[in-house]
Amino acid sequence: MTRQQDRSLEQLAVRRARAKAGWWMHAIVYLIVNAGMAALSIASGHHWAVFPFLGWGVGLVIHWAVVWLLAPGGNFMEQLVARERAKLQARDPW
Repeated sequence: MTRQQDRSLEQLAVRRARAKAGWWMHAIVYLIVNAGMAALSIASGHHWAVFPFLGWGVGLVIHWAVVWLLAPGGNFMEQLVARERAKLQARDPW
């Protein structure tokens, strides 16, 4: 591997590690805040906490998909890139 490839690989690894750490922090905050809101909701006798739980949950799922599925270097993204590369090579070989 060349020095440039090593540097690119290191940058990608750092980027992916930061993205995953950011998702985990998002998930932890989500759980803590929603547990507090659920406690307040139960204490008040109303079940309003389900609405922020679901709304924020959608955001957390989208964040998960971006980090774990669509990020560069991810398995899903690598498979898509490999398919597109194969199609392009079959159509117009270099």
